[in-house]
Amino acid sequence: MALDLALALLSGALLALSFPKFGAPAVAWVALAPLLLAVAHRRMPWRRAFLLGVVTGGVYFAGTLYWLVETMTTFGGLKTPVAALAAALLIAYLSIYPGLFAAIQARLVAAFGAIALLFAPAVWVATEMGRTYVIDGFPWELLGYSQTNVLPIAQLASVVGVYGLSACVALVSAAAAFAALDRSRRRWLVCGAVGALLIAAGLWGSLRVRAGTLLRTGTGIRVAVVQGNIVQDEKWDPKLRDAIMRRYIDMTREAIGRGAQFVLWPESATPLPYEADVARGEAIRRLAREARITLLIGSDQIEPVKPVPALSKVEGPQAKAPQERWYNAAFLIKPDGSTAAVYRKIHLVPFGEYVPFGRILFFVGPIVEAVSDFTPGTEAVLLPVAGHTSSTAICYEVIYSSLIRAFVARGSELLTTITNDAWYGWSSAAYQHWQQASLRSIEEGRYLARAANTGISGFVDPYGRVLQRSNLFESAVLTEDVRFITDRTIYSRTGDVVGWLSVALTVAALLATRRKVK
Repeated sequence: MALDLALALLSGALLALSFPKFGAPAVAWVALAPLLLAVAHRRMPWRRAFLLGVVTGGVYFAGTLYWLVETMTTFGGLKTPVAALAAALLIAYLSIYPGLFAAIQARLVAAFGAIALLFAPAVWVATEMGRTYVIDGFPWELLGYSQTNVLPIAQLASVVGVYGLSACVALVSAAAAFAALDRSRRRWLVCGAVGALLIAAGLWGSLRVRAGTLLRTGTGIRVAVVQGNIVQDEKWDPKLRDAIMRRYIDMTREAIGRGAQFVLWPESATPLPYEADVARGEAIRRLAREARITLLIGSDQIEPVKPVPALSKVEGPQAKAPQERWYNAAFLIKPDGSTAAVYRKIHLVPFGEYVPFGRILFFVGPIVEAVSDFTPGTEAVLLPVAGHTSSTAICYEVIYSSLIRAFVARGSELLTTITNDAWYGWSSAAYQHWQQASLRSIEEGRYLARAANTGISGFVDPYGRVLQRSNLFESAVLTEDVRFITDRTIYSRTGDVVGWLSVALTVAALLATRRKVK
């Protein structure tokens, strides 16, 4: 039992060390092997396997989400013990999914023997799909993201998306665990087949990057991203509103001087909601008109809610006091100063923009009071830019591959994302966020422009190569020539087929065990 626990802890540590800023992508390839050995080497009961998987998940998510505590204490107004409890609850919930992975694998091994370890990629991806779609999901640092910077392998995302990339990485751990437990000649056949598959994938990916076909298609445009570097405790100071606006306008003028036609400001860049701040809003519109540029600015949007009649036996029909809905939004300002489109953030940050199960987790209410309780948007709105169509994802929601694919399916030719990563300080979160956003460019075969308040801002080409990238906590104006692209990758056409197929295979395999295991 002590050995099994050690193996589970080792898997958790290896998973955490697969991601930035402390990890390395090579570690991910063997990260699941210790847990698989623990649950398979002596036909473990599924309940015990589940607990081992939870242990793995606890280390995995504590190691990749450790920054939550500082974020909630520094910017959410929670005391450290309460913030630690809130973070622990989220980590405990996420750990259920590695627990399910281990339990299902134990069940399959009990029914079919060690060969069932080769089902591990499908089972792991099925649990990642659960982590993405159950409730609103929290698909942070899926296993496939570990390979974003390994460009030859990462090109697989253009065909099978991040879930297919996760399956590929998990396959190596499955083969290693199988080879350790199976003493027949077929272990060499399995290892040889997996090795050949990886070599073929790497060669194909290298050739795809070298060919660079997407770099020679479409229409060019010069884009700028503005990194204002407004630290979080100054962002909402009323005395600094004019100074903040001047900084963004001056930096935008610098971008215009470099020939930028499309300029991105970060998430929540304006000191007050854009539509409600008449004077500063006019300054933005005047800038767009004078320079004949298109601006994308992050700002809150307030929508009044119509009064709802309520009956009173004493006073008769009354109107309830009107309320307001707050949206985290992005406004596209045309060269004539008018608003061409407004995108409202669809996937809100749990414990950042809303509290899941708020009635139960009432004790984290100060977080919402600090950042407002936002309403999610409902539509993947496209942004018209220079006769073409673009799209934006706001902050955390860029990790939802299905949302970015929805933009491209509707006609987006250029991906953008705006964010305020000041919340994360100098932790790993900003690096993790950048890495996950970058993989979207490979999946969709699109250039990606990213404007972050305190970094990391930059540009990524359709093959995942970083064209420019800022440092954290510095003011920066970056400009880059990118292209509007209409070609579609296989993934953008087929979507998460690998993910849903993994779910189907896992369910089918579990049903088949009913005949094998009583």
